Amino acid sequence: MAYSYDDQNIFAKILRGEIPNSTVLETEHTLAFRDIAPQAPEHVLVIPKGAYVNYDHFANEASDAEIIDYTRAIGKICKMLGVEPGEGGNGYRLLANAGNDAIQDVFHLHVHICAGRNLGPMLKKA
Repeated sequence: MAYSYDDQNIFAKILRGEIPNSTVLETEHTLAFRDIAPQAPEHVLVIPKGAYVNYDHFANEASDAEIIDYTRAIGKICKMLGVEPGEGGNGYRLLANAGNDAIQDVFHLHVHICAGRNLGPMLKKA
């Protein structure tokens, strides 16, 4: 089944400039901005500028240029935030929800970069 993209979602509106954001980094194919309800001292959302619903949609349909740009942007942001464990930072968590079971709330691919404190276990034990 093909994905259907809703161009009225909040991230599409941000990309069109209809809703302001606190930009951290913007590249040809990627926009990163601070989350308005941060869950950690550092909480940045990273979105592709293309109309992709979630990560598998992006991975299967985005151009190589979009995928490379998006991935490199995430690396640049971690460096900007000073959270790279290999460079003396304390680390970060990347999170991308996809679909109902993951409780995806905005159906535009977005990765959360969370850092700046111990984030605890990823999931509760079953």
